[in-house]
Amino acid sequence: MISGFESIQLTTIILIVVAGFAAGWVDAVVGGGGLLQLPAMLLVPGITPVQALATNKMGSIFGTTTSAVTYYRRVKPDLRTAVPMALIALAGSFAGAVLAATLPASVFKPIIVVALVVVALFTALKPNVGDITVLRHDGRAHYVVACLIGAVIGFYDGLIGPGTGSFLIIALVSAMGYAFLEASAKAKIVNMATNAGALFFFLPHGSVLWGVGLVLGLANMAGGYLGARTAVRQGSRFIRVVFLLVVGALIIKLGIDVWVENFV
Repeated sequence: MISGFESIQLTTIILIVVAGFAAGWVDAVVGGGGLLQLPAMLLVPGITPVQALATNKMGSIFGTTTSAVTYYRRVKPDLRTAVPMALIALAGSFAGAVLAATLPASVFKPIIVVALVVVALFTALKPNVGDITVLRHDGRAHYVVACLIGAVIGFYDGLIGPGTGSFLIIALVSAMGYAFLEASAKAKIVNMATNAGALFFFLPHGSVLWGVGLVLGLANMAGGYLGARTAVRQGSRFIRVVFLLVVGALIIKLGIDVWVENFV
């Protein structure tokens, strides 16, 4: 197993750092940073797909933790909703990672592409959605919906991963009534837990490349901090625009994957 940088060229290390920083920024604003970070990891000589996924999760948890703390200090999201949701998501992510070891992600990708198209259309055709927080549920129903979202998207993150933060944000906006800014703040707390859940599965199997993961994590932290500050300063409308751009990129990327896997 590769643990350091002995066989990695300087240009590849630089690419990993740049990808980690950019992914941290995108993740902090709307999620979807894995689109940038995971392909960069696959350039490491001799790395296996499982090692790339595990090391990607390690790098991501640095960034999501940093952006979660930054959001908390500035937005003050309601932890009574975020913490139970995060704990359920952690368990769901672990379960998804277990299944990922036996079931190919290609089985689910067509469904994910359709879901992303629906999400993009919903967001584009409802320009006022997510501008302000108007909660759709109260009392016990509010927490039940939050935990269901955490369980389903946590499972998805452990199983496949790309776009987890984006799915969390749109679910919090559409199903619960949060504004994009508050949804992003809560999503980071939950995303931090889903990364941890997947890592709990990967670490005992020795899949993490520690040297690469630490460098990736530091770059991700810097991007996450800057991204969270940018989102807080620019507000919900800015997050909505970036959200649509990232979801569009996800649709293209996963659509190409489905086409190549099934028709080429």
